Amino acid sequence: MGTRPTEPTIPTEESTDVTTVEVRCTGHVRGAVGTPRLTFTFEGSSLRAFLTAFFEKYDVEDMLIAETEADATTNGWAKMAAEPPGTWRKNPEGEQARPYVRVAINGTFNEHLDGLDSRLEDGDRVSLMYPFIFCC
Repeated sequence: MGTRPTEPTIPTEESTDVTTVEVRCTGHVRGAVGTPRLTFTFEGSSLRAFLTAFFEKYDVEDMLIAETEADATTNGWAKMAAEPPGTWRKNPEGEQARPYVRVAINGTFNEHLDGLDSRLEDGDRVSLMYPFIFCC
């Protein structure tokens, strides 16, 4: 009797990867988390996996992620040009940050990478930036 070939095992992010990143928190996120920086280990290797695990431990999802386009948009103080200069990128609806909030990997905003599918490696720095805004 011969042995029956088995299908190759395709590793899934949830079951194989464990990643440790440095997290930097500013403004309201720092206040909610209780520290400006921490080391965080999670299963997976994407920004999406990191955020899922981070939000399970720290209740800051509503502070950072907009559920709708309207939640991600602000009217601002000046009119926007019909054709703004440069390259403008936005994450898909449901994966956008709230107005004034930024999520960056090693200093680059996630929408300039692969959004929530951006890959993370051990030692990467994930910044969760929500500035304090004061009005005069």
